[in-house]
Amino acid sequence: MFTVLTRQPCEQAGLKAFSRTPAIIALVVLLLSVVVLVAITLIQFHHKEVLLPGLKYGIVLDAGSSRTTVYVYQWPAEKENNTGVVSQTFKCSVKGSGISSYGKNPQDVPKAFEDCMQKVQGQIPGHLHRSTRIYLGATAGMRLLRLQNESAANEVLTSIQNYFKSQPFDFRGAQIISGQEEGIYGWITANYLMGNFLEKNLWHMWVHPNGVETIGALDLGGASTQISFAAGEKVGLNTSSIMKVSLYGYVYTLYTHSFQCYGRNEAEKRFLAMLLQAFAGFYYTVSAFNLSGSFSLNAFNSSTWDLCSESWSQLPLRLRRFDEVYARSYCFSAHYIYHLLVNGYRFTEETWPQIHFKKEVGNSSIAWSLGYMLSLTNQIPAESPLIRLPMDPPAFLGILAFFTAVALLCLAFLVYLYVSSRKQRQSQHAFNHTVDSE
Repeated sequence: MFTVLTRQPCEQAGLKAFSRTPAIIALVVLLLSVVVLVAITLIQFHHKEVLLPGLKYGIVLDAGSSRTTVYVYQWPAEKENNTGVVSQTFKCSVKGSGISSYGKNPQDVPKAFEDCMQKVQGQIPGHLHRSTRIYLGATAGMRLLRLQNESAANEVLTSIQNYFKSQPFDFRGAQIISGQEEGIYGWITANYLMGNFLEKNLWHMWVHPNGVETIGALDLGGASTQISFAAGEKVGLNTSSIMKVSLYGYVYTLYTHSFQCYGRNEAEKRFLAMLLQAFAGFYYTVSAFNLSGSFSLNAFNSSTWDLCSESWSQLPLRLRRFDEVYARSYCFSAHYIYHLLVNGYRFTEETWPQIHFKKEVGNSSIAWSLGYMLSLTNQIPAESPLIRLPMDPPAFLGILAFFTAVALLCLAFLVYLYVSSRKQRQSQHAFNHTVDSE
């Protein structure tokens, strides 16, 4: 009996030490698994890299009555309220006159485009060529040709379409835009470049400007002239001239009207027959008179008479850039603009608005094509930012599942050891109680 009593405590101590070792190992493995799970979760979701979807490109050909200009635009692919934040990246003037002059030889139109299109290809990354949309919009020159000879106008457009189908871009058609559309797109361009649609706040996010009013736009082209402005709640305007446009989540109600055949070139033709250019048409004439910024109606009229009173030999001294072809038209253009503003738009010295005669704002030309591109971005799907995680999702889920399983097994083993230990203590307590009672 003495021998049994002396060996039992030693055996119990050995068993307790043996059972404690797996518990410690399981506890350490459980803690390590929890640490790994927390660490990889934090790394996966707090150290992710947001990759912006990059840039999208668009090409617009402004086929005016006197010339064609190619514009390349770009914008972040994610857009702002469905409309792209567009900027002009390249501009190329097509050699020769406008496409309406090719009515008798439409097959020659593509040759004029070739030089500019070769340059455009170098402005856009090669892997984006197929996804870059290209549009051609013809204005008053082609509108007049269509009225005079519809079949010739259609042949010119068909020749253009056949040419661009062979280009590496996503050609979306050549169309003759209406005078109203030209006016609206010009209004959009002018207000966009003036910052009346978007501005960046303190956090460098694009927001709609508070309290900013839009400006009206006058567009003097070669064959037509347009006027556009926000109509608001004004009444008494011809409802057929009221249009609505949606930009950056806001809807604008515009009054726009196009005066066909009242462009500078067409007016001069009618004047010469009786014997007696867009924003650029205003800009180049005003610049020739050394006027800039805002000025009074009387100042414009006085400058016109001062220049037109000079002899031809004095003009090279008065003009900053003397070009005989343009110099011959400055006086007519200036008088025509003055009478267009006074008798056409009914401006007086008292009602003369704050008009800024500009050709460009920053690196962007004030042309209807930018407004056209802005409107078209509403139809081009946006792309969401790409998120690059530190670990691929399958690998992350696999590691997460593995260490979760290890942690659960360790926890289950510890519970098992705890329950077993408790039962063993209860059994030992019952055995000791029996021995003591005997």
